[in-house]
Formats: sequence, structure tokens, C-alpha cells
Amino acid sequence: MSDDILYHFALGTGTHDFPALFGDVKFVCVGGSPSRMKAFITYIAEELGVGSPGQDYPNICAGTDRYAMYKAGPVLSISHGMGIPSIAIMLHELFKLLCHSKCSNVTIIRIGTSGGIGLAPGSVVITKQSVDATFKPQFEQFVLGKPVYRSTNLDEELAQDLMECAKELDQFKTVFGNTMCTLDFYEGQARLDGAICSYTEEEKAQYLTAAYKAGVRNIEMESSVFAAMCNIIGIKGAVVCVTLLNRLEGDQISTPHDVLGEYQKRPQILVGHWIKKRLGKK
Repeated sequence: MSDDILYHFALGTGTHDFPALFGDVKFVCVGGSPSRMKAFITYIAEELGVGSPGQDYPNICAGTDRYAMYKAGPVLSISHGMGIPSIAIMLHELFKLLCHSKCSNVTIIRIGTSGGIGLAPGSVVITKQSVDATFKPQFEQFVLGKPVYRSTNLDEELAQDLMECAKELDQFKTVFGNTMCTLDFYEGQARLDGAICSYTEEEKAQYLTAAYKAGVRNIEMESSVFAAMCNIIGIKGAVVCVTLLNRLEGDQISTPHDVLGEYQKRPQILVGHWIKKRLGKK
């Protein structure tokens, strides 16, 4: 193509100089919420000492309301919305953006929130594998009407490095565990508080207990396609999510908003520490 339009980013190779804008990117952090990803870029800019105090970081994707993108030094921070379709679209255009920008040795990390299984709220989970609702480490997608199954393993060395950073910080509980990626927030995650519920409380408890026994420590809605696409592209990826509740004890989040806000900063703190180490900054 003479001109590649990244429609959902409101960017294009014919209208933007990708190498000039993004050529120095080495770290991409993605998360569901635009406000959370803006907070992260402000945080990491201060941690790395780039920009000026109190600097505002404009949304690079201001021409669309689909995603938000922010940049500070070698770090790109992007929102991906909620669910597999939303993050998949974002990743397609992100990987093309990195290619057009001639970036190399890039690491991408999803930082987000999740429901825990057998973990106290506020615990951070570094994902070993993303598994589906049957606890298999695979992502199923239909291509040309046929099912395709892709591996959802994540980079082991990167995960180990992040765990080492968690030990150095020693600020909150951090564990390795499998992350179950679902297609839905309610029935898909065995909740009893949705508009539709076709199972009993006992059946729900049996399912979540089976998930725990299969090594699942948290549940979210993006990690499977994230891992699968990182594998296909050949880019190192990791998933770091904080748990907002223990699903073995209930379905609804009742924690005060100020406490939840502190919880949501924990993946940012951990990944920020890792980026600083990679850049040789104390």
C-alpha cells in the first residue's frame, strides 16, 4: 500500500512521519482505560525524568474516540478498551505502527485490573499463561470461517524479570499464575449478579474452585489474544494485573474508590520499576 491508514488511531503513513514520531519507542504499555493510561504516562515520565514538571501529554489519537495514545521518551501508553475484539483491533494497528516507525527490540506489557481467585484484593498477578474458559492455553479465532487455535504462552524471561522487580519493591503481594480470559464479564466469569444467570451458586463455586486447581489466579478479558498476537509477531509481551476482589468470596466490588485507585497504581509501579532498570536508571 502506498498509504497505510491506521483508521482506529486516526493516523496514516501519508499524513504522519512515523519514524520521527515513534522511532525511539522501546516500551509499549497498554490498558483498558484512557484515563489510566494517561495517568501512567505522567507517572513514568516523572520516574524517567523526561519532560518537565507538570507537563501535559496530549492524546496522539485525538482524531478518534476509539483509543487514546500518549508518549514520553521511549514509552508509548495506549488504551485498548474492554474485551478481545477491542484489544485485537488496537494491536493490529499498533504492530503496523511499530513496523512503519522502524522500531526494534520493543517490549509490550498489558497493565490492568482483574478478578482474583483465592487472592486478597490488591494482589498483583504476573501471568504465566492465558487460558480459556476450559483452562486450555489457547486462543480460538475463526479465520475464513474455520477455527484457528493459537498459543497463549507469554515470555518466561520477561515474567521472571518482573517478579524480581516485585521482590525488590516489596510493596504488595505479587504472584505468578495463569490468567483466565473470558468473552463476557458476567456469565462468562460465573457471576451470579448479571441480568441472565443459568446456573446455581453451588455450580459457580465448583467452577471457580476447578479454575483455582488448574492454576488460575485471576480473570480478565484481553490476555488471550494479547499473548497470541505477541507470539505471532515475535514481540516480547507480559500481562500484569491487580485483583480488585476475590471471586471465591463474592461477585461485586465493594471496595471504596480511593482504595481501588491505589490498587490500580500497583501494576504501574511494578512496570515502571522494570522500565527504569532496563534503562539503567535508579
